[in-house]
Amino acid sequence: MEKDPKILSLDEIEEIEKLTLRWIFQAVYDFGMEAHEIFLRSPDSVKDIAEDITRELLDRLSGFNVQQRVYGTVDYKKARYVILPDQTVRQALFIDSKAEKENRSATIQMSQTSMWVRQRRSGAQVNEKGFLPEISEYGDKNYLTTTCLIHFSYDDLSGHHRLHEVTMVAIPNGKLQARYNPTVDDGIWLAGRNAPTLGEDFRVRVGFSRLKAKASWRVQRLIYDEEGQECIGSWQS
Repeated sequence: MEKDPKILSLDEIEEIEKLTLRWIFQAVYDFGMEAHEIFLRSPDSVKDIAEDITRELLDRLSGFNVQQRVYGTVDYKKARYVILPDQTVRQALFIDSKAEKENRSATIQMSQTSMWVRQRRSGAQVNEKGFLPEISEYGDKNYLTTTCLIHFSYDDLSGHHRLHEVTMVAIPNGKLQARYNPTVDDGIWLAGRNAPTLGEDFRVRVGFSRLKAKASWRVQRLIYDEEGQECIGSWQS
């Protein structure tokens, strides 16, 4: 039975997002040390390397795709079926890749979330709506909007990019606002690296520890052991 995403319960949305992150985790894990090797040897910018790895590892574990083009400002976007034991749900999946030397947070654009960003900045209250809809519509069909991140943490040594770990993050759908960011003093966001005085677009950073404190499964990590030549880690519930 196919279920309209508009009538999913909040717990069902959580279940779908958890299943999606498990799929991403498995894809990254199966890709293994190949990601480390690509970072080490590629002459491209780290941003381009991360984008290429993300597309390749997800295409290898493709899932149940729908023949429908979706639109968004992320590196990987697909219309998919999420197959559950008792029902099937259409999903508009948006995955963005990041490559940074720190591993505590990641910047997202407002076009990459369906949540409101409620926080305090310099003492002032911020209440900005993400541009993605909670339920996407394509071809007269409804799709649950799901946004995830694949964050590559690296450093530079002797002129080479050395990949240390990858963090996979499931950003909650906007329907889960009350669970993850009900007020400006209770949320998952950090101030983004934008300068309003220069007219730069509003951005925000998702704090990994803040999101993990809300739901530990939403932030998963794998470590690249260069000496042992293996990708280490296990799913954390």
